[in-house]
Amino acid sequence: MQINQAFEILRDAGGIRAARIITSARPKLTRAAVWRMSRQLRRGVPVAKIIHEKWFYALPFYTNRFTLDPRPDTETLVSAVLGDKPVGKKRILDIGTGTGCILGALVTNIPGVSGIGIDKSYGAVRVARRNMRALGIADRVRIGWRSFNRPWRVAPFDIIVSNPPYIARGDVRVDDGARHDPAMALYANQNGYGAYDAIARRARDWMCDGGRIYLEIGMGQVAGVRQIFEHAGWAFDRTERDLGGIERVMVFRK
Repeated sequence: MQINQAFEILRDAGGIRAARIITSARPKLTRAAVWRMSRQLRRGVPVAKIIHEKWFYALPFYTNRFTLDPRPDTETLVSAVLGDKPVGKKRILDIGTGTGCILGALVTNIPGVSGIGIDKSYGAVRVARRNMRALGIADRVRIGWRSFNRPWRVAPFDIIVSNPPYIARGDVRVDDGARHDPAMALYANQNGYGAYDAIARRARDWMCDGGRIYLEIGMGQVAGVRQIFEHAGWAFDRTERDLGGIERVMVFRK
C-alpha cells in the first residue's frame, strides 16, 4: 500500500499524530496490516502497543501486552538518579522492571554501573531481557523473575529504583490507554499503597548503608508514602516534580 494511503486510513482512525508515528516507524505496510492497525486505533489501543516500541530517555524500548508502556513522567525518576551524579562501580536494583526502561536508561548513561531488574511477570522479564540485549548492555544487567514481596539473599545495592503499581483498585481516573496495560503493573492493594509497604519492609535488607531508593508515586501520595517509609526506618531525602509540576518521585536514604 502507498504510504500516503496508509497515512490517511490511520489518520482517520487515530488522528494525525498516531498516523505519523506509525508510518515513520513502519514505512512499509501491507494493506492488511494498515486495516488491522486502524481497527486497533479505533478500539483505543495505544500506538506503542501497535508498533511494539516506545522511546524513553532518548532510547527505544520494545513493549507488548505484558508490560506497562514507558511514560514521560517516569523520566523524572531517571533524572533524579542522574542528578545525584553516581560514579564508580555502583550496583542498581530495579524493582518491578517491566520493559527495563528505567534500568536500561541508567546503565546506558552511567559509566561503570551494573544492575539487576526483577519482575513477577515472566512475560515482562522476557521483554526486559530483549531490551537489554538491544541496548548492548546485557553484560552489565541481569533480569530475574521474582516478586519483591519475598525474602531474598543478595549482595547489597547502592541504588534502588522502582515504578511500582500505585493505583487504587476501582479508581475510575485511569485513562483509556491504560486498559491495554497489564493490571498487575497498575493496581495495588491498600488503596494503592500495598507495593510501597512491601518495598519499604524488604528493600532495606538489599541496600548498602547510605544508599538511596528512588520511587515513582501517584498524584497526592507524598504523605502516605513518606509515612510508610519512615515507619520502616528510611530517612526522607526529597521529592522531584515532573514536567507538569506534580510531585512524581520520592527519594529516601537508608
